[in-house]
Amino acid sequence: MATLLRRALCPLGRLRSRPGPATDAPLRAVSHGAGLLYPDHIPTSRLQKALLAAGSAGMALYDPYRHDMVAVLGETTGCRTLKVLRDQMRRDPEGAQILQERPRISLSTLDLGRLRSLPEGSLGREYLRFLDMNRVSPDTRAPTRFVDDEELAYVIQRYREVHDMLHTLLGMPTNILGEIVVKWFEAVQTGLPMCILGALFGPIRLSTQSLQVLVSELIPWAIQNGRRSPCVLNLYYERRWEQPLQALREELSITPPPLQVQRQA
Repeated sequence: MATLLRRALCPLGRLRSRPGPATDAPLRAVSHGAGLLYPDHIPTSRLQKALLAAGSAGMALYDPYRHDMVAVLGETTGCRTLKVLRDQMRRDPEGAQILQERPRISLSTLDLGRLRSLPEGSLGREYLRFLDMNRVSPDTRAPTRFVDDEELAYVIQRYREVHDMLHTLLGMPTNILGEIVVKWFEAVQTGLPMCILGALFGPIRLSTQSLQVLVSELIPWAIQNGRRSPCVLNLYYERRWEQPLQALREELSITPPPLQVQRQA
């Protein structure tokens, strides 16, 4: 039994030894070595995936800021849902173009000078403001490793890289309350098990006052907007930097939040 567990958990050791930030190279179906489908791919069996899912779920619930464990949980539990999301993208003209061109969002692909020069209120300017105010970087998104299909690997990588765009669209900060609200929106939009677990169990760490506000006002708002909006993975954000943020919200039927969530909340 011990030998079986060591073999199953072997990928975690390889995970620690690899660099954190995702490469900005498009994920393509080319040979990257024996059994590898894309640069950071780690092939795993169903048993290994199950054990990785259980371990990463425990760590992610214990510490929601362990983004590496959240990433592993998403990859090992979301295969069927990723296929649904991939098919939605294929049926949408903008989404299909994203799948074909495989754009990446990172500091090496973003023209920060251009984003700073955009008009106030534009998507690009407000996205950059979000990054600056919350002191976050698109380079913190972990590369996909445990998805055994290169196109699905790109879909979950794209989901990760547009996560901060959703914060910008929803007007949510990166504190626990803001992250939980975004997770509820993502859970409705994507159906990913990782998002559903985060939405359900994330509130455990909130204060009584924050929990009351979340349940009574913010969760209903996030669910309503998630159901009403078209699939946010079908937006080619990089070609919409100049678009006014408010106009994009109206296009997606995203309404203002019922209250402003403070960054220190």
